[in-house]
Amino acid sequence: MARTSRSVFQPDALAFFRGLRRENTKHWFEAHRDQYLVAVRDPLRQLVEEMDLRLAGMAPEIIGDPKRSAFRIHRDIRFSRDKSPYKTHAACWFYHRDASRKVGQDGEGGSAGFYFHIEPGASLLGAGIWMPARPALARIRDRIAEDPAKFSAIASDRALKRRFGGLDDSAVLKRMPRGYPEDHPAAGWLKYQSFIMGRTLTDAEVTGPRLATILEQDYARLLPLVRWLNGALGLAPARRR
Repeated sequence: MARTSRSVFQPDALAFFRGLRRENTKHWFEAHRDQYLVAVRDPLRQLVEEMDLRLAGMAPEIIGDPKRSAFRIHRDIRFSRDKSPYKTHAACWFYHRDASRKVGQDGEGGSAGFYFHIEPGASLLGAGIWMPARPALARIRDRIAEDPAKFSAIASDRALKRRFGGLDDSAVLKRMPRGYPEDHPAAGWLKYQSFIMGRTLTDAEVTGPRLATILEQDYARLLPLVRWLNGALGLAPARRR
């Protein structure tokens, strides 16, 4: 597949989510299903295919699958007070080929990778591993504790901090995790429960012809973080597919 030189997403994608945000019901969604398929689902799968090709040259161990990388639009409302049936965004995840595609605390066997999210006024890209399951979190913390300087050099990189603001600190413990002394030289990093970094994207960027290039360039900047985290999980980089 040749690299795209046209917009993957059209303004109709954002218009669909604005409408869904106003009326998040099964009736509204079914009435606009064709718009969802044409403006959101199919372009997202096209973007996954495009990025998979680009990742093959940049980080061959990270893959995208049109059916497995895209997250479902249906919300899991079993344990939520919010019974809205649909997400008001679309997203996809690029993950290590030797790992599960699962993410979060229920995603044992998952990996660090790259993320994309389209939502009116709130689109973003990111990289790392979000709220890993306990065994994975323990492995990451152990590796940080073994070599604090190496991780700090990546997480505190000035260029990354300028562009992405540093590691997201929305999930940081107030106290040291069990098993580590309060005066550990990596105390600040060991309190993190997520290891992610990213930035917001404008509506013009996500509907413009350079979206895949923007993702490729920023993912390349974030690759050292992804590879360090995957190394801590026992997942090796690759030179080719």
